[in-house]
Amino acid sequence: MVGYDPEAKCVSTVEAAAAGSASGLVTRVLISPLDVLKIRFQLQIEQLSSRNPTAKYHGILQAVQRIFREEGLGAFWKGHVPAQFLSVGYGAVQFMAFESLTELVHNVTSYSARGSFVHLVCGGLAACTATVAVQPVDTLRTRFAAQGEPKIYPNLRHAIVTMYQTEGPRTFYRGLTPTLIAIFPYAGLQFFFYNILQQFSEWVIPAEGKKGGNIKNLVCGSCAGIISKTLTYPLDVVKKRLQVGGFEHGRAAFGQVRTYRGFLDCMRQIMREEGSGGFFKGLSPSLLKAAFSTGLVFFWYELFCSLLCTLKSPNSTGRKEG
Repeated sequence: MVGYDPEAKCVSTVEAAAAGSASGLVTRVLISPLDVLKIRFQLQIEQLSSRNPTAKYHGILQAVQRIFREEGLGAFWKGHVPAQFLSVGYGAVQFMAFESLTELVHNVTSYSARGSFVHLVCGGLAACTATVAVQPVDTLRTRFAAQGEPKIYPNLRHAIVTMYQTEGPRTFYRGLTPTLIAIFPYAGLQFFFYNILQQFSEWVIPAEGKKGGNIKNLVCGSCAGIISKTLTYPLDVVKKRLQVGGFEHGRAAFGQVRTYRGFLDCMRQIMREEGSGGFFKGLSPSLLKAAFSTGLVFFWYELFCSLLCTLKSPNSTGRKEG
């Protein structure tokens, strides 16, 4: 199970980082199309409806067909290189920090490292640490996924140089405030609900039915991702809007563009022009992405940790499943 367990500890923090990196890499390849759809929806000012003739995207199926027709299959993996840097780096830092923090709780406090509340706090702190480390890459990934044709940035190097020269180094940390505000509860709730659902499954599933631990990890992770994403989604929309600030010329092909002076100004403009529904644009592909990505991240992480345990001790049963 994710987190420090004194009874089944066989993975070091470095190995946790390696497992987190591998988990992020595999998951990113699989969920990239959903991420592109989510970003396109979040950045569209017009209402996501077929009744609105000025809206470029109306729904998931229509958006998939239009992106494929106008930009080709490769468009669903736009920004994949920075996204992979993001996933690998984020996964490594997050899980290494989480394992270290839960171990610290076990060693210096009276709280159980397996407790749901401990996972909530440690998960949030670990995610904040990882976010600060990879925020510049996340901004690059958003710019690549958001640009249409012809491309403003033909490659990663050109994007970095152009953004630095025209917008300054602070542009790589656009949207950091709402990101940190959103990521602490989002990631914390992921670990919190994953822990609760794992405990619930232990209670519901009889002992003889616990062989399918990997599938259970996938299901628990998916459910945790859906719940946490729904609760924190509005802040993700604000973050994406702020990250493409200064990139209005690259957004022109997708409809209206707006300039925001900061976090509160962005929220006010969205509420005034788009209503409360504006904070939930792109929720459908985002929930699909959250279900797949969170489920797969926990699935692959647990699997890679189990494999590392097995490689280190062939006669050991390795890390406890679920």
